[in-house]
Amino acid sequence: MPLDPVTLSADLIRCPSVTPDAEGALELLEGVLSGAGFACTRVDRNGVPNLFARWGAKGVRSFGFNGHVDVVPVGERSDWAHDPFGGEISDGMLWGRGAADMKTGVAAFVAAAVDFVTETPPEDGAVILTLTGDEEGPGLDGTRALLDWMQAGGEAMSVCLVGEPTCPEVLGDMIKIGRRGSVTFVVEAEGVQGHVAYPQRARNPLHALIALLAPLTATPVDHGTAHFDPSTLQVTTIDCGNAASNVVPAKARAVFNIRFNDAHDGAGLVEWVKSLAAAESARSGVRLSVTATISGESFVTPPGPFVDLVAAAVEAETGVTPELSTSGGTSDARFVKDHCPVLEFGLVGKTMHKVDECVEVAQIEALKAIYGRILRSYFG
Repeated sequence: MPLDPVTLSADLIRCPSVTPDAEGALELLEGVLSGAGFACTRVDRNGVPNLFARWGAKGVRSFGFNGHVDVVPVGERSDWAHDPFGGEISDGMLWGRGAADMKTGVAAFVAAAVDFVTETPPEDGAVILTLTGDEEGPGLDGTRALLDWMQAGGEAMSVCLVGEPTCPEVLGDMIKIGRRGSVTFVVEAEGVQGHVAYPQRARNPLHALIALLAPLTATPVDHGTAHFDPSTLQVTTIDCGNAASNVVPAKARAVFNIRFNDAHDGAGLVEWVKSLAAAESARSGVRLSVTATISGESFVTPPGPFVDLVAAAVEAETGVTPELSTSGGTSDARFVKDHCPVLEFGLVGKTMHKVDECVEVAQIEALKAIYGRILRSYFG
């Protein structure tokens, strides 16, 4: 019998796998996959659970799927009308944490892969699934660990599809062909404390921060590229902990994030900001120190055979022509792109990370059909 993605989705939701704990989700999937002939290996690292599964020979042309079983915390359970880990189906909807992001996506591609290798096994190909419990967390020991293990062992995906929710409004309306990069800056300013009535005896760190941030926020980082909108810079906090209105503080701190396109790389942006901070330090006499964390570089899988294949399958199953987009935040595709060409396609993500997260049951079944068509087209 075909593997039911809705039942599998509900079973996965009933595993309370708040990152980085899998709470039985990977064991459930390993049982399903090994029963269908997949060779499964746990690739846990630093307490993070990960699963690698391959059907077919090692080293041949392969289609890969990537996804995560970890979810964000539920918040206040009393705010939920449905048990966040109940996997309840009502009113044509599947309810629970991970219903949108992304246990249903995982269930859909697992079900599609199992049915494909059972019903129409390719003679000269392999299907590879990489599953992690660390996408919603730091992301250091999840997909990264899987890719490190694969490289060391000679395992490889020819192409990969990440099953993240990508559609804004209706199933089929968007495929992610790339993602912006992300770098977060922390600027520490150290001046000289003093009385506000005698500013000549003080050196205000807040003024130096304002002088640094003003041109950064007033001038566009860029004007966009062929596949990306303009990069964006957002200041998220400015703090000095000063409760007195008549005191110039000695220290202050600002944090901002740049989501950048393929006109930049993270290192170049860090160098740019540090040079601006050094110039402001020299001008104001306030010491400005910059630390930066690059959580991902921008990337794009340009339109071509792989993109065309996935887009054609989506349109054939849904009747919707998908937009090719690089919008949104980051995902584990930012790691996979260093291994092989990667795209993202999944369900409508309107409720992800929200209270009473849910998806339409019919969409889960439709997503499995799309993934199945993609596999048949790729190996056909």
